[in-house]
Amino acid sequence: MSPALQPEAEAAAIAGRPQGCTNLKLRQLMRRVAQRYDAELGQVGLKGTQYSLLSHVIKLGPIRPLDLAAGMNVDASTLSRNLKPLVAAGWLVLDVGEDARSRLVRATDSGRHKRTEAQRRWRVAQEGLNATLGPQRVIALHALIDEAMQALDEA
Repeated sequence: MSPALQPEAEAAAIAGRPQGCTNLKLRQLMRRVAQRYDAELGQVGLKGTQYSLLSHVIKLGPIRPLDLAAGMNVDASTLSRNLKPLVAAGWLVLDVGEDARSRLVRATDSGRHKRTEAQRRWRVAQEGLNATLGPQRVIALHALIDEAMQALDEA
């Protein structure tokens, strides 16, 4: 992207107010970013969402599904749907929790190996995105996202 503003951004700057749909713009950006990560992680048989889930379980687990969902900021049904292929592949297991009604999600040795393998591809995707956008733009994007998340949490 050139330093010159895109026509819509230039119009917004002149008008002093945002133009267009923020939701649409964020979804378009997210799709493009996700495609890059999915292309790399796909080389080891994972999607970006699966890598994230596997990483969270390894970092936080063994963990109750409810706590995992909260930690990942997803609802229980989304978590349940996303766990199924990782359990089926043998990378995660649902163990018995503190009582007969509770469960704990735990990574298997195979899952830990898969995550290590996937981390290499994640780094390739991250470094490629940094190179494409430029490190300063990525740093600024991260800061803006963090500020927006905090503002939305406070609202």
